[in-house]
Amino acid sequence: MAKKVVATLQKGDGRTFSKVIRMVKSPKTGAYIFEEQMVPNEKVKEILAK
Repeated sequence: MAKKVVATLQKGDGRTFSKVIRMVKSPKTGAYIFEEQMVPNEKVKEILAK
């Protein structure tokens, strides 16, 4: 079933998005957490600059 999902994302609109994973320090505990976002390819640099 995973092959179908991968094949679907590679056709059409699936290639216009990228998964961005950022490591952010939690203000409450001080531990690092990972934030994941699906963003359009044009906005990847903009998101990472924050």
